[in-house]
Amino acid sequence: MTNVYKIAVLPGDGIGPEVVEAALTVLDAVQDAVKGLRLEYLRGEAGYHCIAKYGTNLPAETLEMLKETSVCLKGPMTTPEEPGSPVSVAVTIRKLYDLYANIRPCKTLPGVAALKPDIDLIILRENTEGFYFAKEVEIVPGVAVALRLITRKACERIARCAFNLASKRKKLVTYVHKGNILKLTDGIFKQAVLDVAKEYPEVAVEEQRIDAMAMQLIKRPETFDVVVTTNMFGDILSDEAAQLVGGLGFAAGANVGDTYGMFEPVHGSAPKYAGKNKVNPLATILAAKMMLDHLGEGEAAERVEKAVLAVLTEGKTRTYDLGGNATTSEMAEAIAAKILGQEI
Repeated sequence: MTNVYKIAVLPGDGIGPEVVEAALTVLDAVQDAVKGLRLEYLRGEAGYHCIAKYGTNLPAETLEMLKETSVCLKGPMTTPEEPGSPVSVAVTIRKLYDLYANIRPCKTLPGVAALKPDIDLIILRENTEGFYFAKEVEIVPGVAVALRLITRKACERIARCAFNLASKRKKLVTYVHKGNILKLTDGIFKQAVLDVAKEYPEVAVEEQRIDAMAMQLIKRPETFDVVVTTNMFGDILSDEAAQLVGGLGFAAGANVGDTYGMFEPVHGSAPKYAGKNKVNPLATILAAKMMLDHLGEGEAAERVEKAVLAVLTEGKTRTYDLGGNATTSEMAEAIAAKILGQEI
């Protein structure tokens, strides 16, 4: 029996096409190694480079293509910052498919400098509300207000996602808020987490305020398991967590809802490195691994992870950020070779 999956592929801007192509090299090797797995790539345009051509960073043709798929592998994209410019492609897709859970693993890797040798945690960020999805209003010139949206429904479902994850891992959920200041909005979040916790008596619960959590991630990162929080706090904490284990070059992210999943590297488009075949593609490759897990292809996902760990442990193929001189494509080819049981 062959499992066929249609995957939307959005290469993006800057280094995006290079790191996405590296991930596809690895996925091609997985298809050769795992019997009955077939991935069909549907490539689409999206990103800053589309604005001049289409007047938007997410063209209608790409939106139609997404409807044919259940998952998307998205490269890094440049988001314009001028007032009135399009919101990011990621935000648009999150809204379109209600991708309410942003999952960002943070784990010590062999041969990669880390703050502690045994970090293994997940930042779980509510993805549909907070400041990022509410409104900003300029009342008079020089005076503006940002409205923060928090609902009980959204808080409950991200909390349930956190407890489900933790029940399969180290059985600890840390919920992060600023309820002493944001008494109403974070009050709703706090209560939702505590109510959902009653459904999971086997999972321990720890409370942290956002400022203290920023410190505790540095002080004792190895003690955390699943960290759940609201949108902006999760965005900030996940970047901090990435730096604990080598930086954004290793940070993969999943954006999932009930019917769709988008997988991407956490880092930006790094235009100064575009076309140089130089950057570390591991964040995108690990995002592809998360995509395979999401599709229920556990064997394929495990092969990717083991190949990544083998290449890092061996240390022969290292990109510039790891102190080596391997290219983006060479790193992908080394991982693909490990998946296929080959030596390079």
